[in-house]
Order: sequence, then structure tokens, then C-alpha cells
Amino acid sequence: MPVNVRRGSAMNERTSTTVGRRVELEVESVAHGGHCVARWDGRVVFVRHTLPGERVVAEITADGGGSFCRADAVRVLRAAAQRVEPSCPVSGPGGCGGCDWQHVSPQGQRELKSEVLREQFHRLAGIDLSVPVEELPGGPLRWRTRMELATDDSGRAGLRAHRSHRVVPLDDCPIAAEGVLRNVLDRSWDPGDQLQAVLDGVGQQHLSVTPAEPRKGRSGLVRGGTATEYAADRSWQLDAAGFWQVHSQLADTLARLVDDWAAVPRGGRAWDLYAGVGLFAGVLAARVGARGRVLAVESDQRAVVDGRRNLADSPQVRWKCGEVRTSLRAARRRDGSPQPVDVVVLDPPRKGAGRQVVGVIAAARPSRVVYVSCDPAALARDVATFEAAGYRLTRLRAFDAFPMTQHLECVALLSAGTAA
Repeated sequence: MPVNVRRGSAMNERTSTTVGRRVELEVESVAHGGHCVARWDGRVVFVRHTLPGERVVAEITADGGGSFCRADAVRVLRAAAQRVEPSCPVSGPGGCGGCDWQHVSPQGQRELKSEVLREQFHRLAGIDLSVPVEELPGGPLRWRTRMELATDDSGRAGLRAHRSHRVVPLDDCPIAAEGVLRNVLDRSWDPGDQLQAVLDGVGQQHLSVTPAEPRKGRSGLVRGGTATEYAADRSWQLDAAGFWQVHSQLADTLARLVDDWAAVPRGGRAWDLYAGVGLFAGVLAARVGARGRVLAVESDQRAVVDGRRNLADSPQVRWKCGEVRTSLRAARRRDGSPQPVDVVVLDPPRKGAGRQVVGVIAAARPSRVVYVSCDPAALARDVATFEAAGYRLTRLRAFDAFPMTQHLECVALLSAGTAA
């Protein structure tokens, strides 16, 4: 006869009584995720709205009863030198969750991100490095050209609170590029609408709405359309709702760095994986010339259509619409061996490429791999997998492509059989 044993009753009691409790904390180090680490009652506390070295009063916001809980710093007892007055009035505890570091100076933000990058590579890849996070042109505000918003029960547009579905209505957003939110925040929408606002490279605003329930279109509403962007000495036409870098300066910065580091030979072969609309494929095509070959793999059919149109003047680019791992395996030679390739460029989603994709790339033995990443933890894990397959990290640069947030953009160069 089964016996019901009540386990974790003390844990449940702790969980029910700690949320909302205020405690004094000595803040230790920064952690990946936009928060810092403190310790209380023998447990780790992940605290937002603070800085290493500060002493704060923090309110427990979430507690699953395990080895850690979450908190917001609601009062600063001892401030760090990098603390500044936030530029956004709704960025603090309980407010908008879009930014993590509004209370930190721009230089301080870059130092925190550099420390996160160092810690992730040490912990996940066993590599000790110190890489500065570089500032992009334009400054820490008014850089974001693409925004996704939600609407609250009264129809006001805004962003969600941290780890919540609650919508925080906005009167302005200081990181939004001038014009991207034109006629968005000052009008009423239907509750539950999801909005995407885009300001393209020629200053045209594109606005699309996903309603909570299907209904007829509204007058005066621009639905998506074709955006025009500029990067790598070329004009790009793409679905406004498709992927393009959100920082106005990032696409061109990445394209020029990939061009430099890939160093694909004339007449050579290259892969552009997770190719989007072909930004890096275009750079590689110019390098390999008419006698070379570039395979561009992308799973989004809209992006492939746009990419083929954008690179119609580069017949050396062959497009494959599909998931990267299966597409590369299908492209093997008749005897099952990998197609030869000189250079591979990949720009995977936030979760990274993963072991299977890295394994397929390594099996093709390119001399160089240029890896573009928006998540330092995913990049560190994949770099460790590449190193196990005989590659070495030879160069790494990081860019503050998302000021006021925890996020950064990295580009890594891995070389076959080269010592770090």
C-alpha cells in the first residue's frame, strides 16, 4: 500500500513567508542575467537594481524554496561609484523589465558585461581571458530601431515587467530610436494587442499588429511592409517583421569584422549558417569571387526569399532553406563525407549552435570558423565543444550593442589546430 510522505513542508513554509520580506544585503559579484549575487540565510540571492560592492535593502520577489531566491534592491545604503540616476522613470523595482542597467554609468555597464564574459568563459569553457566590451557609435540612448510591445487592459502600449506578463505603459522609451514609436504610445489599442515597430535605414516606420483575437484591419495602420537597411556597402530589402540587428550600427560593424576575420580565399568555399537575409553571405561572396561558392542556410522562408532577391547579383551564393544540422548533412558528398569548406560563419539564435551543429562543422574541417553570438554563455559552451574537436579560440571581440541591458554581442574566431 503506497504511503504518502509530505516532503519539503519547511521549504513551502519558507517560500510562503519570504516573498515580500525586506532584508539587508552585501552585494558581491555580477552574474549573467542582469543581476548581482548576494547571500542571505545560507542561500544565494540574485538581486536586480544593484551593483557589486553595494549594501542595499532588498525585497524578496521570488522564492522557489531551493538554494537561491530573487530580489529587487529597493533602497541603497552604500552606493557604488558607477551608480547614476536612471534615464527612464519606470526602470526601477516593479517597473519595466526592458532594461537591466539604467542605474549604472555607460562605462560601468561595459565593465560589468566584460566581467560576465570573463566568468562565463572561465566556468563553461575553462578559458581565462579579459576582453573589453567596445562602445558602438551613437551613445547609450536612442539606439534601438526595432521594438516589440504589448498592450494592457486599458489599451495602452508598453513593455512587460521583469519575469511577468504585466504590461507597464510607456510615455516614452529612452533607448528607442527617434521615430520608431511615433503614433504608438499616444494612441489607444485593443487590450491584448502585440505590436512591432520598426524604423528602417531610410527613416520609414513600419508597424504591425497581432491582435488578441482575429478581426478586421484598422484604418491608418501600416501592416509590416518592406524595410530598407544599409550595411556592408549594400542596400538590403527585407520583410519589416523579419530579423535585422536592432542597433543601428551593429550590422555594418559585424559585416566588416566578419569580412576581415573570415579571410576566405579567392575561389574558395564558405558557409553562412543561420544566414538571415544574407548579410554575411554577401561579404563572403565578394571575397570568393565568381569562381568560389557560398552556401547560405536559413530556416525562415521569408528571409530566404529576401536573401535570394538581395544577392541576385551573386550567383556564387546557393541558398538552402531548412534547419542547419539537417541541411548540412543533406549536403554531404555521395560517399557520406562532408563537403569541403574553407571558412564557416555562423550567427545562431540566443541558445547557440549546440553540440550537433558544432560537430557537423568540425567534421568539414574548415581552417577558420567565425562565430557571431548574442549570448556569452551559449558562446562559451560552443567554444568548448569546438576546442574538444581540435579548434582553438584565437580572437574574441565584444560590443555593447544593447546599452542599458545585460546583453552584448560577441564575435569569436576559431582556428583549426592552432594553439590559443
